[in-house]
Amino acid sequence: MYIPKYFKVTNVDEIWDFVQKNSFGTIVTTEQGKPIATHLPLGLNKKGDDYYITGHMAYANPQWKTFEVENENVLVMYQGPHAYISSSWYKQENVPTWNYQSVHVYGTASIMSEQELEEDLILLLQKYERHRKNAALWENLSPQTKKQIKGIVGFKIKIQEVQAAYKLSQNRNEEDYHNIIDKLSEEEDLNSHQMAEVMKNRESF
Repeated sequence: MYIPKYFKVTNVDEIWDFVQKNSFGTIVTTEQGKPIATHLPLGLNKKGDDYYITGHMAYANPQWKTFEVENENVLVMYQGPHAYISSSWYKQENVPTWNYQSVHVYGTASIMSEQELEEDLILLLQKYERHRKNAALWENLSPQTKKQIKGIVGFKIKIQEVQAAYKLSQNRNEEDYHNIIDKLSEEEDLNSHQMAEVMKNRESF
């Protein structure tokens, strides 16, 4: 991923926090030289000194078969808020642009055993269900429902490299930066409001 120096993020803890909060990612592999992708909720786990991205997809989805190729390289992309930035918000004339947050993770994939998949599903359900009334946790599911595990394939991706770009107008002066936040807050779309909040929280002036 092309990342200008202003926008490069290297703080590992900050990146992992972003991945956890924006965990619906896109997995890209190749099949006979053609890129293929699937959009999935993903987990982040640590085993020893290694970090893994985990998840599952439908057995009918042929992409999981690319994980069986030895040392298959996988790209996982995570996207945060993004918003159009009008150059009319700058004190001096310039060109419009787009602000965004994006993390790319590269690694090698392998297929989980059924036991590993069950353990990963337990963690996934705990993350999204434990705060709910009548939570659909693994231990609360019927044996019939649990049998549906046969229809999915679990995978884990051993992380080899991480690239993170947060393009948040860091290259603008303080006056422009604050004006961008104000203007984004006035926009009607949710992404612009979320971007304004991100910029407020990262303000360094």
